[in-house]
Amino acid sequence: MSSNENKKIAKQVFEAVGGKDNIVSTAHCATRLRIVVHDRKKVDEKKLDKIDKAKGHFFTSGQYQIIFGTGLVNDVYDAVKEEGAATTSSSDLNDVAAEKSGWFRRAIRMFADVFVPIIPALVATGLFMGLKGLITQPQILQIFGLTPQQIPAQFNTYFSILTGTAFDFLPVLVCWSAFRVFGGNPILGVLLGLMLVNPALPSAWDVAQGTKPALMFFGFIPVAGYQASVLPAFILGFLGAKVEKLIHKHVPNSMDLIVTPFATLLLMSMLGLFLVGPVFRTVEKGILYAAEWIVNLPYGLGGLIWGAINQMIVVTGMHHALNIVEIQLLANTHWDPVNPISSASIAAQAGAACAVAIKTHSSKIKQIAYPSTLSALLGITEPAIYGINIRFLKPFLFGCVGGAIGGFLSSVFNLAATGMSITVIPGILLFLNKQLPLYILVCAVGFGVSFALTYFFGYSDDMLKES
Repeated sequence: MSSNENKKIAKQVFEAVGGKDNIVSTAHCATRLRIVVHDRKKVDEKKLDKIDKAKGHFFTSGQYQIIFGTGLVNDVYDAVKEEGAATTSSSDLNDVAAEKSGWFRRAIRMFADVFVPIIPALVATGLFMGLKGLITQPQILQIFGLTPQQIPAQFNTYFSILTGTAFDFLPVLVCWSAFRVFGGNPILGVLLGLMLVNPALPSAWDVAQGTKPALMFFGFIPVAGYQASVLPAFILGFLGAKVEKLIHKHVPNSMDLIVTPFATLLLMSMLGLFLVGPVFRTVEKGILYAAEWIVNLPYGLGGLIWGAINQMIVVTGMHHALNIVEIQLLANTHWDPVNPISSASIAAQAGAACAVAIKTHSSKIKQIAYPSTLSALLGITEPAIYGINIRFLKPFLFGCVGGAIGGFLSSVFNLAATGMSITVIPGILLFLNKQLPLYILVCAVGFGVSFALTYFFGYSDDMLKES
């Protein structure tokens, strides 16, 4: 696109958000122009819908996010910047937006900031598990003239390293990330996390299986390692960063290097092993049991409920907070039954958007709906939800119906992934075992149900006059 076209889009953005003076700051990510405004009442959302080349918009976490797509968003951002809008980095914009949003939104963002950086490690671990499951299937081993019993011990050891490290040392990752987010020294977070899984402590696995007793301190406090534990590590990371900053303020500079790390680690190790750990491990188990209870409700009801509300949760922005449930399920069992339900609900939103794309005669809606469908099939539903489905409402609701039915089937089939965070088409990599045909069926049903409902009952071009 020419620079004149980009400037034209920039002016349309200004008009839609109430002028340059109404903009607090602007940033962009890979696909979206992100804007924080002073007064939402001045924003004309119908004008936002009509911005050239925009594939949709939505408001979340205190920001208007306008979807332009990879490449174009950079050009539009540059044009907006040249035209005089206040700009900042994406992370700084999040801080600005957080200040303007309520405590609940800030809490959700806090969870996301801590757990999102950890997810790539868990994704890789899940893929390793899937790869191991594929390679060790008897049918695959037969190609090489082997049986499962003939797999070399070294091979099993290597795959144990690949699939076990992230979860065995999960408190290390969580403490590191929490210290980083809350302003502490991340290296102290790493060390504190390592203390929680020190080999001198009986492991959480051994204590749970009854092969080793917990260490009893003061005669009544059971202490064991915190392998695969999330919530205690998160709380300790939060408190540790705050304690470190507090000590740092009250210690002379000449003593800071010695006193601050010593006192921080001493206090937090005692707090973690003797108080926070035992208490929040119990809380963590309660959360996990509640999630498992919902997912495992009989007759497929758990999958029905979770599949129905999954994308509603995405709309609220709370889905990042639910990462803790999947992380804990994987850490405890190495299986994630939530993932295939989520995949079905995501595929269902793709089906609804696809139905709109095929049925509409509007070229602009088609330009938004087709790429949004593909994006959803790759696991990213925001363009489909905000650009198409919620805009016309019925497609979104029928997408939830498709997700409910797909989730119901997932529960009935007892599907469970070997990892998390990749869904629908990429999620196939988490089901490289006997579950794969059923996983594909569940996603296809979610897609097909919502497509049919939306095509026949959920959309007509008459809705364009109302939107």
